[in-house]
Amino acid sequence: MTKAYSRFLTAFFCIFLGGLLVLHILLPDRETSETENRTLAQVPEFSWAALVNGSFTDDVEEYFADQFPLRDGWTGLKARTEQLIGKSEFNGVYLCGDTLISKVETPDAELVKKNLSYVTRLAEKTDIPVYLGLIPSAAEVWKEKLPAGAESWDQTQLLDAAAETGVPLIDFKTVLSAHDDEPIFYRTDHHWATLGAYYGYTAVMDAFGREAIKESDFTLETASSDFNGTLYSQSGIHWLEPDTMVFWAEDTGLDITSWRNGTPEPGSLYDRSYLEKKDKYSAFLGGNQPLCVIKNEAIPDGGKILLIRDSYSDSLAPFLAQSFSEVHLLDLRYYRSPAARYAEENGIDAICVLYSAQNFISDRNLVLLTQ
Repeated sequence: MTKAYSRFLTAFFCIFLGGLLVLHILLPDRETSETENRTLAQVPEFSWAALVNGSFTDDVEEYFADQFPLRDGWTGLKARTEQLIGKSEFNGVYLCGDTLISKVETPDAELVKKNLSYVTRLAEKTDIPVYLGLIPSAAEVWKEKLPAGAESWDQTQLLDAAAETGVPLIDFKTVLSAHDDEPIFYRTDHHWATLGAYYGYTAVMDAFGREAIKESDFTLETASSDFNGTLYSQSGIHWLEPDTMVFWAEDTGLDITSWRNGTPEPGSLYDRSYLEKKDKYSAFLGGNQPLCVIKNEAIPDGGKILLIRDSYSDSLAPFLAQSFSEVHLLDLRYYRSPAARYAEENGIDAICVLYSAQNFISDRNLVLLTQ
């Protein structure tokens, strides 16, 4: 390497780094990243105590990383470069052709055991029938899509342990596996697609010994054709075709109430304002909330069901609302009162603890079932 060439490289990198510094100064800090779907770090507040314990320097490092100029483009370039050198896992997400699948880490065995025991204790403390439904993720149902040698925890271990609790199970795995050649999960998001939610609905109805509404009886509406979900954000893989989001059930004739801030307010089956945002999956019911109640007065004898659930039920609820008089959805991340008492006070006919398997093995709020 000649001295002139060395000087050129040195000058080039100095100009490059200086340009990034100028951009960082000129560009305003962003509060959120639409691409990553998260809040970004802001300028940390200085204190001597924070400097001494090291938290200030950690916060500064996080701030510069989050506010790095053109961050979204750099993360995509990083993922593309890693793909070119043969990498198939990107920040806990596997690239499987045109599909992204979240890796399921081996859980804390003791936590899994405790969470199953909490469901059992709920069933023991109430006279209302309790069902347990664990939804296997794409890493289980589509395991043949995973790259050769890809590691992901075997979710059948959880399903087998759930069967030993004695709590009646809703068999999501069988129905999803029977349709594993269909687009039952999103390609860029960890949730099941509306088609997968429909098959989940048939599994719930089968557990109740009731007939599900036929697929042909629904009128499908393409809600969005540019949905880039959580795995798109997490992986940095931004070159796949977006997902298509479809609404099946009509949102007319339903009385929907949401408790977002502790008081009842009108809700909706589909909050279409989210279709203009990055977090399009929140269009189902309007996203996370402590409690939501859907009433269908057209079927007064359909019974009342309570779902103690995660976000998978947001796209499941529109189907259940076509078959039950009332569907109550309770999220333990935000609802802190006893679920059993809520069920008794509201005349619930059946309680369903419905979680994706991946969420169930790591959730630390299920202890609230024992209240």
